Amino acid sequence: MTMQFIKPQPHHLLEVMEWVRSPKVFDIWAGPGVRFPFTAETFIDDLKLDELQSRVLIDGDTVVAFGQTYQRLGHTHLGRLVVDPTAQGKGIGTELIQRLMLLGDELFDSSGYSLFVLKANTKAKNLYLKLGFDVAEYPEIMPLPDCLYMVKPRD
Repeated sequence: MTMQFIKPQPHHLLEVMEWVRSPKVFDIWAGPGVRFPFTAETFIDDLKLDELQSRVLIDGDTVVAFGQTYQRLGHTHLGRLVVDPTAQGKGIGTELIQRLMLLGDELFDSSGYSLFVLKANTKAKNLYLKLGFDVAEYPEIMPLPDCLYMVKPRD
């Protein structure tokens, strides 16, 4: 069965919220501008759904991944990528990233793709390397401490 790739509804975001409830996971995922501890209202508000292109992957009736994309410094930037912890290791992260890149291709005129990853998040960093991203110098002041900036040229 093909997974649905759709704009999230509030009930989808309540599921995503549960995946990032622990402070450790939240710090890896959220980035600046998302309040913690959070309520359903602050969580949904801080995701800036009106400004950023947000999508969920749904397998049957279950939300299995969430991510956002927007234009940043000439790239289609991917952010707040998360896979349901019970569904990790099944290729869902790869599918999420590939679909977000295709969405960015439709929406933005960009030279490639970019994302941030915490240096300590080896699992995610290895996935991004496998998908063709490389560590690059961030062209401005790095907005996040302990992070790597990764880019991939458009095919």
